Amino acid sequence: MDVTLITNLLGAIGLGAASGLNAWIPLFCLGMAERLGLVELSQPFDSMGSTPVLIVLGSLLVLDLIGDKIPVIDHVLHAVGVVVAPASGAVVVLAQENLLSEVHPAVAALTGMVLGGTIHAGRSAVRPAVTAGTGGVGNPVVSIIEDVISAVLTALAIVVPVLAFLFVIALVVGGVVMFRRWRRRRVARRDGASGAPVAPSPTAWQRGASRRSV
Repeated sequence: MDVTLITNLLGAIGLGAASGLNAWIPLFCLGMAERLGLVELSQPFDSMGSTPVLIVLGSLLVLDLIGDKIPVIDHVLHAVGVVVAPASGAVVVLAQENLLSEVHPAVAALTGMVLGGTIHAGRSAVRPAVTAGTGGVGNPVVSIIEDVISAVLTALAIVVPVLAFLFVIALVVGGVVMFRRWRRRRVARRDGASGAPVAPSPTAWQRGASRRSV
């Protein structure tokens, strides 16, 4: 397996994950990169660099950037994203040159769909909590953060694929940690509201004593 294939694979993972945060940023940026000669896409996806396709992708990107900052509309876009995000992930993975020579197209498409769909499901699960906790005021802020991360991840996937892959790993680990903390706080608030006693967390000394006793 040559270096080009490895970098294309790592870049595909980064682009697939970026699709889950914003389906249109990776597509548009990949088309622009093809147009500028920064990357070579496999056929027929090399047409993403054509003027008509770039106009369509750019228009959809602008509409998404605006709509996702507006409460209620953002939830509609997230519902549509259940289909769009996995589709975008599949396209950006399939578009990687030389990747299909080693990976079956069905496997490549499924990988992109899983990456885009999983990340999108995570952000869609967080958005209602942000809406409820901030009255919708925090939605535009979260949306901007998602767009920035998607853009950075896309740029890294095109220029430095290894960093894009590491970025994806960091995002997944960070997301798991944040979810666990949120779940613990939710359980603590629920127990506090019901009046149930909450057992204190063992101190470091108590944990050490327990291990020594064993």
